[in-house]
Amino acid sequence: MAACKTLVRTSIFSLVSTLRSNNRWTSSSISVPNSSTLCFSTPLSSTPGCPGLSLVQHRAPSRTYASIEGAPVSIEPAYPNDEPQSETLAQETPEEDNVEHLLTHREDVVSLMKMERRRIRLDHGRKSGGGGWFPYLDRFSCGSSYLSSGEVLEALGPHIMDSRKERFRNVVRNRSYSVCLVVEGLTDFGNVSAAFRSADALGFQSVHVVSCDSSKRYRENRHVSMGAEKWLDIELWDSIQECFKALKSRGYRIATTHVGMDAVSVYEMDWSCPTAIVVGNENKGISDEALELSDLHCSIPMNGMVDSFNVSVAAGILMHHAVCDRTSRLGYHGDLTVEQSRILLAEFSLRHSKSSISIAHEYAKRKAAVLTPEL
Repeated sequence: MAACKTLVRTSIFSLVSTLRSNNRWTSSSISVPNSSTLCFSTPLSSTPGCPGLSLVQHRAPSRTYASIEGAPVSIEPAYPNDEPQSETLAQETPEEDNVEHLLTHREDVVSLMKMERRRIRLDHGRKSGGGGWFPYLDRFSCGSSYLSSGEVLEALGPHIMDSRKERFRNVVRNRSYSVCLVVEGLTDFGNVSAAFRSADALGFQSVHVVSCDSSKRYRENRHVSMGAEKWLDIELWDSIQECFKALKSRGYRIATTHVGMDAVSVYEMDWSCPTAIVVGNENKGISDEALELSDLHCSIPMNGMVDSFNVSVAAGILMHHAVCDRTSRLGYHGDLTVEQSRILLAEFSLRHSKSSISIAHEYAKRKAAVLTPEL
């Protein structure tokens, strides 16, 4: 460290001496993008033996772009677990929607989803127009009026960066509700968070959490999910019967993970059929009730001395294989229609920031003012 300080001091003194000898320098500044400017200046009067070097700090305006050998490079602030949003929308942090908070505050899970949702009883035994279950209606409630998905996108479009909108389009293109994940009675939020993170990364939009034991304790998991829960459709259930009944009404077959004589290898299953993958408790596995109510039992073949995976690892393997099998059979995993894709894009745009809701409401007010004739 001392050697480094000596080297820096020597280099600066050499620079000062050289510029003085050439009579070309009175002040020189080194600008650091998006930070204060460090300015090296020479006082008019200096004491003998002292080069008269002083460090002056100035506030410099931040720059959006820098040029390196003629090539423009975008310089943007870094956000943990998420991309920069926009000047008007970059207000929230992933911690606000962490898994532990969501799973212990049911009302916040409901409020996370913005577009209006279908009622289970109205869609009982019926599939949506796209050939599979899709949860959203094409309307967003704004007080006494409604906006369609197209109007939501029109309202929020100018406030979201183009790169962000392109990211949304790519994600929606690879999203599917044809396979969903169900976690039953997990006792560690870290495992739930890891499963959510894998679901988002692999293109699963729908995840379900069944919790029957209100006394269980959880470990801290704040950064495990990396904010994936913000972009998923999370549904909480008090009982396995309630969850399975809803899933079957939506056209899913229930596949519980279980090591038994009647279990089918996941590699022999046809994952192009709408399927709900169920993983169970870290210690006890799937409950007897869930095994009895499910349509089939499946297992991941293992060749080691240990005959089980960590539950979040098992969930990741199952979802990854489902995506691979669907891609092999169908040529794709994401299977939303054009209309469904537009609705989910509007949903993502509304979740983009807290300010998105306010902007949509203001748009609805302007729309109502235009449509209301003056008396």
